[in-house]
Amino acid sequence: MTELSITLLPEQPSDEPAIERLVARTFGPGRFARTAYRLREGNPHVRELSFTAYIGTMLVGSVRLSPLLIGEAPALLLGPLTVEPPFRAHGIGRRLVERSLEAANAAGAKLVLLVGDEPYYGRMGFLRIPRGQVTLPGPVDPDRVLVCPLHGGGIEGVTGAVRPDYVRVEAVGA
Repeated sequence: MTELSITLLPEQPSDEPAIERLVARTFGPGRFARTAYRLREGNPHVRELSFTAYIGTMLVGSVRLSPLLIGEAPALLLGPLTVEPPFRAHGIGRRLVERSLEAANAAGAKLVLLVGDEPYYGRMGFLRIPRGQVTLPGPVDPDRVLVCPLHGGGIEGVTGAVRPDYVRVEAVGA
């Protein structure tokens, strides 16, 4: 595998059009029906915890974190994580996730939730949530609901409906 010179940067407002095009290319129109999209709809991501990957001046990847509540416990939703298809075998997605988790941890977040593949995300600290512990606003395979405990947090006692945390969005100015 050829080593690429990848630069990770905090997301900037000027990145928005390129990120939206990348998400549309990689997830297609079906993304609007996904449960994770429902949690992001009308729930702006926290730009300070969201990152981009560049090779030279070309945006090749992006990850975003949005505020959630799981029951009454504050959490963050990771996603979308997207990488240009020709660059997927170079560890860019892993690096983006790790950088966003570092930032979330530094900001004092306790939990990051996502819907994804445990074999991939498990390497980065994500664990499957026991069936029935949380409910999401739409159909989802319960084996794909994962959480990463941060900053001394855990999933014990974290139960209930997963929903956007609009109050925290306003508090961070997103």
